[in-house]
Amino acid sequence: MKLVRFNQAEPYFPSTFSGMLDKFFNENMGSSLKHFSPAVDISEDDKSYEIQVSVPGIDKKDFQVELLDGKLTISGERKMEEKKEGKNYHSLETNYGSFSRSFFVPEDILAEEVSATYENGLLTVVLPKKEKKVVKAAIEVK
Repeated sequence: MKLVRFNQAEPYFPSTFSGMLDKFFNENMGSSLKHFSPAVDISEDDKSYEIQVSVPGIDKKDFQVELLDGKLTISGERKMEEKKEGKNYHSLETNYGSFSRSFFVPEDILAEEVSATYENGLLTVVLPKKEKKVVKAAIEVK
């Protein structure tokens, strides 16, 4: 089984009425709340699944990684640095604000051994797999 994305960062139609209201008021009423969806790479080998989230410029303390009932949620916030006196921005292409990405995870992971590291702008979450038990039996033909 493979990892499956739980939701898209900004679905066109929210799944709940409350979500629809939030989307309307946050986007159409000029809310200062900013959201973005960081790039995610997912890979797998014989021993684990690995999720890499590209989020440069965030402090480790600003991440939340939670595994609950088979759903892994990675969220955080990249804060805009305060404008310094005499510094004018001509272009701002880097994303700022909060983000949240969720994925359904396979049942063959060891939840108690999931780990996360952050280095060089890349958050890496490793989900170790349970060891596969091979059931083999010799069947006598009668």
